[in-house]
Amino acid sequence: MKPLTSSQRQFLKSLAHSLQPVVMIGNQGLTPAVLNEIEHSLAAHELIKIKAATEEAETRQAWVVEICKAAKAVAVQQIGKVIVIYRPAITPVISLPK
Repeated sequence: MKPLTSSQRQFLKSLAHSLQPVVMIGNQGLTPAVLNEIEHSLAAHELIKIKAATEEAETRQAWVVEICKAAKAVAVQQIGKVIVIYRPAITPVISLPK
C-alpha cells in the first residue's frame, strides 16, 4: 500500500480516537493466530486498534513493521502500547481525503 499523506493520516487518527482495541497481542507475542485475527479484523473494519502486552518499545515497533508487511496495511499511529493500522477494503467504506 502506498504511504498516507499527512492529511489522510490525521483524518484516520480522528476516526480511530473513539475505537477500542479489537486485537490483543499477549505474552506469546505476534503468533500466526494473532496475525490471522488482525487479517479478519482489517477485512471487516479497515481501521483497527491493536493493543500490545510488551513493555519493550523496540519489540512493539518490530511488530508494527511485521503486521503491516503481513497484512499489506499501513501504520496510522502508535501511542504507547496501542497501534492503529489501516487497510482499505476491496470496496472501501472510509473515504480518505486527497
